[in-house]
Amino acid sequence: MLDRLNLYLDLIRWNRPAGWLLLLWPTLAALWVASGGFPGWHLLAVFTLGTILMRSAGCCINDVADREFDKHVKRTAQRPITSGKVGVKEALAVGAVLALAAFGLVLTTNAVTIAWSFAALAVTLAYPYAKRFVSMPQAVLGVAFSFGIPMAFAATQGEIPPLAWGMLLGNLFWVLAYDTEYAMVDRDDDLKIGMKTSAITLGRWDVAAITAFYVIYLAVWAALLAPLMPSAGRWLMWAGLAVALGQVVWHVWLIKDRSREGCFKAFRLNHWLGFSVFVGVAVSSALA
Repeated sequence: MLDRLNLYLDLIRWNRPAGWLLLLWPTLAALWVASGGFPGWHLLAVFTLGTILMRSAGCCINDVADREFDKHVKRTAQRPITSGKVGVKEALAVGAVLALAAFGLVLTTNAVTIAWSFAALAVTLAYPYAKRFVSMPQAVLGVAFSFGIPMAFAATQGEIPPLAWGMLLGNLFWVLAYDTEYAMVDRDDDLKIGMKTSAITLGRWDVAAITAFYVIYLAVWAALLAPLMPSAGRWLMWAGLAVALGQVVWHVWLIKDRSREGCFKAFRLNHWLGFSVFVGVAVSSALA
């Protein structure tokens, strides 16, 4: 029983929290913006636990969809499904249970959030298959990983204003940046098996494009959020963005030679960039 549990934990990447942290920080930032400050313990718990559960369910779906491809990629060949330690039906059952648990949390919010949760699920299900047909599937992932933003506004305000969609668009560029770094790690293997990724599509422009994606993300969020922050605390938001920009410079340095180690390290540390932006927004909002 314990061995099975360990396999399930490996399946959902429990020992690699960076994945769900990448989803959590923009979602929490949106909660703080939509609420004009601390959103309350109920919504904080719903969106934190919901993010962890849906990311874990997404891992199950992704690994089932990619099980044949993953056999040919060094980094993924020993994943539970690919190695045959966990069956396809079993993995889908685990994913379904996790998704239903997340939906149970959504049911404690409001009708608008519940309705939009189905759209979020649809994008989550579509992403693994986008890699077969879309030259930059990271854009689809960007929508999936950013959907907590409009849902945070829906849960807080009962509607999704243009601001939420603007924040989603900006955050999509951050996902493009860090997931292209991730794709650069597997580029050689992906070329052999015919997988489509942004790292392959961008080619020699990959580093320049990643830099631009980071800058666009921070610029969009700065333009949207700066006018909303109280004048007394606005400098704190700018400080958070400045720390994030400093990390962008570091990440570009890490990936400039396109080494597997440098690209993977840059990807893994991206959650600190998101955390810096969130802290700047949250602390600034607290001074309203």
